[in-house]
Amino acid sequence: MAERTVVTTQVAILGAGPAGLMLSHLLAKSGIASTVVEIRSREEISETVRAGILEHGTVNMLVDSGVSDRVLRDGDRHDGIELRLKGESHRIDFKELVGESVWLYPQTDVFRDLAARREADGGDIRYSVTDTRLHDIEGKPKVWFTGADGVDYELRADFIAGADGSRSQCRLQIPEAHRKWYFHKYPFAWFGILAEAPRSSDELIYANSENGFALISQRTPTVQRMYFQCDPDENVAEWNDDRIWETFRSRVNGNGFTLKEGPVIDKMVLKFRSFVHTPMRHGNLFLAGDAAHTVPPTGAKGLNLAIHDVKMLFEGLDSYYSRGSTELLDSYSSRALDRVWKAQQFSYWMTSMLHTPAYADGFSRARQLGELNSVVSSRHGQAYLAEAYTGWPGAA
Repeated sequence: MAERTVVTTQVAILGAGPAGLMLSHLLAKSGIASTVVEIRSREEISETVRAGILEHGTVNMLVDSGVSDRVLRDGDRHDGIELRLKGESHRIDFKELVGESVWLYPQTDVFRDLAARREADGGDIRYSVTDTRLHDIEGKPKVWFTGADGVDYELRADFIAGADGSRSQCRLQIPEAHRKWYFHKYPFAWFGILAEAPRSSDELIYANSENGFALISQRTPTVQRMYFQCDPDENVAEWNDDRIWETFRSRVNGNGFTLKEGPVIDKMVLKFRSFVHTPMRHGNLFLAGDAAHTVPPTGAKGLNLAIHDVKMLFEGLDSYYSRGSTELLDSYSSRALDRVWKAQQFSYWMTSMLHTPAYADGFSRARQLGELNSVVSSRHGQAYLAEAYTGWPGAA
């Protein structure tokens, strides 16, 4: 076997999505060396379309750490959302209830900001690698990979951060006897579209109707992203524009509200599940973001959870390198999982409250409406939703 070129760093990071790049950025600001290894190209990541509702803590981290303030200039601040049931809208006023907001800012833009910052700072980010393998995670970790230049490398580090997404290879390196996985599969999916149309609303609309769930979101003044509940096995090829808009109208229109329509330029079916990997550390391997947990998109928690993981992992690494303390690293998994399970609960609650399974009976439907009425008619109910949606205290 050909000899590998050795690269030495302090923290090896697998995954150059927002979580991996944010960790690399924070480490660099503290003088801690890192190398990021990513199987996708920079172009592929930047062109992967994902929604983006950012909690106030995530926005603060982007701005205060010096990544970029573009989110404040180009993002849309939302001070509330609308819950729509039986054709009537009920606004949840975040600012009035908990004094916070969220920002509509696509995840692709978060990635572009971070990638540009790391490039400007001379960060060691290696895209388009192949044949990635981890070794000795319980001792002195190494990562083997083939670079985009065709050279075989051995990356030696003190620690490995696995931020390699929902199809993580890092989590598979943890022996089965030392891990536990929690799953919940939902009996529905989202049919998502991009449409050339004006905005129907300045804030997100979450609609529960007898015909199913719909979410009206925004992208730009002339292009909008929207979703409606569908079967997980739905075939997008069977849906033309007329059928799509008829479905949306049946779920959101009424009582003076009319959805603004236009040509559909993209459509997809988004399946989702709840997943948690425990623990989030084994030896000198730490998991962060989707590598450790995924949530349904209803609660807008995915990216925000990943950024919070990174914040806690950075604090542990910084404490280790600056003071020689392992306390925060040793407690990383339990501290991160506290927030993960709060987010899982909120995401499950929002999803089950707003979606109606095809097999639901009359009692289930009436009970669901009773739950929604309990939220919109109670200041305390609205405040719980507002606090969870905008980010609990202690956010990034």
